[in-house]
Amino acid sequence: MGLESLARLTSSSISFRAKQIILTLPASEGNIAAPEKNQPVGFSKEFLRANIEELTAIREWRVAILNAVRSNSPVTDDLVAGYRRTADTKRALTAAALATDSDRSGFALLSNEFSKMQTLSDKYLALRKNLTYIAPDSLDKDPLDQQIVSCARGLASFAANREFEDITACH
Repeated sequence: MGLESLARLTSSSISFRAKQIILTLPASEGNIAAPEKNQPVGFSKEFLRANIEELTAIREWRVAILNAVRSNSPVTDDLVAGYRRTADTKRALTAAALATDSDRSGFALLSNEFSKMQTLSDKYLALRKNLTYIAPDSLDKDPLDQQIVSCARGLASFAANREFEDITACH
């Protein structure tokens, strides 16, 4: 999904000015909607669906790096850029799906997972740029990678539990 899809989902408009793309969100009463007394509890279906799509995008990004490292291929900007863009787009769509307090709490953890994946990606890009040897099993020993995997497992459990549960590995 692209920017047009995000605009449709959020009832926003897109305009172009010089080399800029401007996404204008619709006006609302206050910047953040106050929770309603009858607001549903737990995760919304839309958030759970978007959460799964975002986790899938992050997993594919991680697997691309993992496969490159294990096969002794270079981890390059060209390799990771598309995966990062996809994960970033899915994260924006997940943000647009926030409807409950659980959704918002879950999204904070999901955003942390995205940031951790970006850090891992940047780390292996920097190693490549500096022509540092990367052992094929280096991700197996990487504490950040292990944290990403643990966080992803916890975030995936949201769909089964339907209620927010804090996940230490996501902090």
